[in-house]
Parts: sequence; structure tokens; C-alpha cells
Amino acid sequence: MITIHHLQHHHSTIVHHNQTRIKPPSATMVNIQTNTSYIFPQTQSTVLPDPSKFFSSNLLSSPLPTNSFFQNFVLKNGDQQEYIHPYLIKSSNSSLSLSYPSRQASSAVIFQVFNPDLTISAPQGPKQGPPGKHLISSYSDLSVTLDFPSSNLSFFLVRGSPYLTVSVTQPTPLSITTIHSILSFSSNDSNTKYTFQFNNGQTWLLYATSPIKLNHTLSEITSNAFSGIIRIALLPDSDSKHEAVLDKYSSCYPVSGKAVFREPFCVEYNWEKKDSGDLLLLAHPLHVQLLRNGDNDVKILEDLKYKSIDGDLVGVVGDSWVLKTDPLFVTWHSIKGIKEESHDEIVSALSKDVESLDSSSITTTESYFYGKLIARAARLVLIAEELNYPDVIPKVRNFLKETIEPWLEGTFSGNGFLHDEKWGGIITQKGSTDAGGDFGFGIYNDHHYHLGYFIYGIAVLTKLDPAWGRKYKPQAYSIVQDFLNLDTKLNSNYTRLRCFDPYVLHSWAGGLTEFTDGRNQESTSEAVSAYYSAALMGLAYGDVPLVALGSTLTALEIEGTKMWWHVKEGGTLYEKEFTQENRVMGVLWSNKRDTGLWFAPAEWKECRLGIQLLPLAPISEAIFSNVDFVKELVEWTLPALDREGGVGEGWKGFVYALEGVYDNESALQKIRNLKGFDGGNSLTNLLWWIHSRSDE
Repeated sequence: MITIHHLQHHHSTIVHHNQTRIKPPSATMVNIQTNTSYIFPQTQSTVLPDPSKFFSSNLLSSPLPTNSFFQNFVLKNGDQQEYIHPYLIKSSNSSLSLSYPSRQASSAVIFQVFNPDLTISAPQGPKQGPPGKHLISSYSDLSVTLDFPSSNLSFFLVRGSPYLTVSVTQPTPLSITTIHSILSFSSNDSNTKYTFQFNNGQTWLLYATSPIKLNHTLSEITSNAFSGIIRIALLPDSDSKHEAVLDKYSSCYPVSGKAVFREPFCVEYNWEKKDSGDLLLLAHPLHVQLLRNGDNDVKILEDLKYKSIDGDLVGVVGDSWVLKTDPLFVTWHSIKGIKEESHDEIVSALSKDVESLDSSSITTTESYFYGKLIARAARLVLIAEELNYPDVIPKVRNFLKETIEPWLEGTFSGNGFLHDEKWGGIITQKGSTDAGGDFGFGIYNDHHYHLGYFIYGIAVLTKLDPAWGRKYKPQAYSIVQDFLNLDTKLNSNYTRLRCFDPYVLHSWAGGLTEFTDGRNQESTSEAVSAYYSAALMGLAYGDVPLVALGSTLTALEIEGTKMWWHVKEGGTLYEKEFTQENRVMGVLWSNKRDTGLWFAPAEWKECRLGIQLLPLAPISEAIFSNVDFVKELVEWTLPALDREGGVGEGWKGFVYALEGVYDNESALQKIRNLKGFDGGNSLTNLLWWIHSRSDE
């Protein structure tokens, strides 16, 4: 298993000075100013999987997703489950299994349990295609289409659909099996709707576009030869009005859906639908929150509820959704400025931290740790600006040039950025031959984390030295487009939004690794930092669309973090036993919630807090804007600092930083006594944070 973080993880407009706040103006977000012709040197990876096994040939000429909601369907045998709200879907042996999952919870973990409630198949035919395997014929932000060419079946798997929709392309007899016993079975007069109840309490509804004759035994339903559309939905409870709702919207089905980033702080979902009537889909809690902010012509059906690990899913009727988040102000410096009386203390630390900068003494060649050192130095520049203490800036500028340029020019000894044409993205030299190299960067793990640190340094250096920025703009944009590309036609070197998931509205970090529980993400704050850094790069280059897109994804990632990673006292999203014992997530999976970390056990609470805070920067204030929650989180964490065997000083620094949000003086004394810092942090940065907290 590839670990995302190693134990060592211990752990513009040119804008100046304190109070500048940039709210991106209304602008389309697709025309990011980029030189699409530049790519890093091409490489043939020896560790990447072959995409041609499961993607149809017409898709192979375009860059392919590496962190998608259906990633398991194209890895290894393609037979691991994926969570496509509200169902778990598993595809194997020419069949597709559908599960409305039950849930198990403890104080340590929550996960959804797959049971094949229904398995749909058809006899193998002579048609060409991979026998016994599915083929992905199309995909979008909100859907994937699985074809079984040898069985005449095509499944439109649309996220949030209460119906499973299957197209039977030629007259074909069908088989639907279940692990349960069928207790009752009935149809309407026209044989276009069937109702069947299982002995586990579930009731399922089947709708057909033309009459279909079904027969059943105790555990199998079979049909005569049928062609057309079949839709299957779980009835979430026995309330007859919910059955009437599912009846009403059964004829209109979506085949694909796209998330459109048309204006800042807004995402619009548009579906391609077939047949007449209105479209019924399901929204998770963050959808509902953002739908209420938008100008929507939708109807929310609060009573129609499906259970989900992300919270209850409720019905929404409408052909498009407008999701709007509050505007986020991207700033180079602290929001409210540094207290004047604190300048001397920070300047003293700043002088020492800058004095110790020496690019020749860097021993790491790993992209993650190297990127953190670049961003750490860039923080020193911005703090010096904020303090109006320019004396140290030339040395930091030289350090940034010495550390960044070799990666952009391909001269870095021991590693470097390369381009993989097979999936469409940047990988590292180490990662091209070692799946575990650079924490799996070569198999598309953690791209936003690693590259975000480099982008932060590039943004700051471009702000300082616009001529340098112009010289390296093609490389800079190549890096940012690796995970921020919106249009694969405009830039065919990179896939669309590699890490950010427009349905769950946060990022995934897991890359091209098969996981039973789907994609995962540990460090939300590093995801936030990546999009924030991209917005800053937009400011440095005067690129309004990049500022807008970076700011929008930053805002959405923060909303997702607060919804699903921050566990508040008395919260009802998760089970009581989990909520009582936890204040922050370890690793969040599409099908699981885990208190453990990739690099530390759940009991190391300081690591769980720290990995959701680092790197400490102005945007951290927006992630942790709820002071009551911050106090809950710190008080939950502090006892862990007395753990037998000791706690790393770097992790303590992050705990004290958050303590400073509500108890400035106590935190300041503790920070002054620290004897070490995380590799991406510094005493200067911690003092800047503490002294820029508001007294309000």
C-alpha cells in the first residue's frame, strides 16, 4: 500500500502589504492564460497501469482521470466496488452488482458494508468486446457509462441518482439475482413496473420503458428477451408517498452530467437527460447548503431521504443545480495585520531563519519535502514584506531561484518533473520507476499537495521578480495545469481537475491505486493550500481567470473540510460513538471514515490536528474560522502532548498555533519554548501567526 505521508512528515496585480484583499471579479474560468505547448520531458513509466484495458479506444487519445470516483473500475481486474451515491456498485464477470449499503461504526472507524442486493447480468453473446469485462465508453464529472459489449448491457451510473439505469441495446433475456429471499413480487397491469420485497426489509422498484415479462424464484428474477431502458430504485422506506415520487420521475433519466465553473464561487451542474419529465437526483448536505445560496429553479424534497456516509441524501427535482459558496478573499498577507509592538520579536526570528537558508545544504531529493522547503522560504519573504523589513528579501529571493529553477529546467540532480502521455500528467523521475517513490507521485498520488508547494514558491518569486516569472511562465503554468486544467481540448496535456471532485466538492489524493474503499484524502489543508497557491499565482501573473478558479476551489475545499473532516461536539452527521471520541478526521475515504493516519496511529491526535492545518499561511484562518470548534479541537488534542515517548516539536507548533486563536498569550509562551519546527514551518511563521490574531 502506498503511504501518502511518511513519518518524517513530523511532524497580480502585484499586491503589497497588510490589508490588501482580492475578490476575483466575475469572469469565465476556462480561459486561463497558458502556453499549452510546453510539457516537461516525456517519459515512459514502468509502474503505471495500462489504461487500454478498460477504457474504450476512442477515449485513449485524451488525458484520463487518475483520481476519479470510478477509478477502481479501471484498475487491476476492475472488480472493486465504488460508491456512486446512494449505491455501492461492483462490476465483475459480465455482471453488475448493486448494494444499498448498511453502515458499521465505532469510535475509530465508520464504513459502509457491501452486500450484493441485486446482481444484473445477461447471457454472453458473440459481439466483439472484452468477454466477461466491462468497458468505459464515456465519463463526465457526474457520471460514468459501463458497457458490457458481449451482453448488450450499458449502465448509466450517474452520481446521486436513486435509480440504477441500464440500457439493453438488443433483445436480450435478463437475470437479476439477490443474496436475499424474495418475499413478495408484483407488477402493474402493463408489466412496466414491478415491486419486490426481500427478507432483509428492502423494497425495490423496477421500471421498464416497454412491457417486460418477469418470472422469479426465491432468489432470482428472469425476463424474456427485452430491449429498452430499465430503471431500478430502492424504496427508502414504506411510505407510499415516496413510492409515488419514484413513480413520477421514473421516466426521465440522466446519461451524463457536467460541473460548469462559469463564475467565481459558483458551480453549476448540467445533465444530459433522456425522455420526458423532470429529473430527480439526490443531494448531500453540502449540496443542500450551497443550493440554498444559489439562484435555483429546483425543488428540494426534504422527506425523500437515502442514507449515506456523507450524511442524508435528499431528493432534488430540476435539470440544473446552481451551487454557490460565500466569496473568499485571497490574500498574500495576514487578514488584519501584525500588531506593531510585535514587530521586533518577529524580525529577530526572521533574520535568524533567513540567515540559515542555504540551498547547497538541502539533502532531500523528494518532491514533497523539497517543495515544503521552497514554500517555507517563500513565507519568509511575505512576512518580511508585511513587516516592511526588506533587508532579508534579496537572500530569500536568491534561495528561491536556486531551489526552484533546477526543477523547471530539468537540471535537478536526483529527481525532476517529467510528462506521462499515457494518463496525461506530470510525474517525477523517481516516481517513473518506483510506485512508492515520492509517496506515489508517479502513480498520481498527492499531486495537489506536492505541486501546491512549488506553485506557492513560484507565485511569490514572480511577485518579487516579474521578469523571472515571465521567463518561466510556460513551466509554471504546466505545473498548475496538471491539477487545475478545466478544458482538455484547450490543454490536451492534462486531465480535467485531477484531484478536485465536483460532486463531493472536495479533493481526493489516492491516485492510481486500487482501494476497497475508493479514493481517499488525508490532509485537507494541503489541498486548500494548493488551490490557494494557484490563486496567488494568478495574482502574480495578473491572470484573472486563474485567480477566480483557484479562489473558487479553495472556498469549496474549505466547505468540504468543515462539513466532513471537522467533527464538532454534538454533531449529528456521524454516529454518536464516533463523534464523542473525535474532533477531526484522520483519513476520509469515499466509503469510509478513519481516525488513523497513513503515517501515525489515531492516538497521535497532534498529528491529526497538524495534518489538517499545515502549511500555516493566511488561508489557514479561513479553514479554522469557527473559534468554538478550534477550542474544542485543541482541548481534545492537548492531553496527547504528554504521551509517553514524547511528541515531535514540529507537531506541537501546530497545536499551539490553533491555541493562539483563542488564548494568544498561552500559545505564545509555548511557541517561544519550542526547540524544533516542521520542515515547512519556522519560528518566524509561528510568531507571525500568533501576532496577527485579532483581539476581537
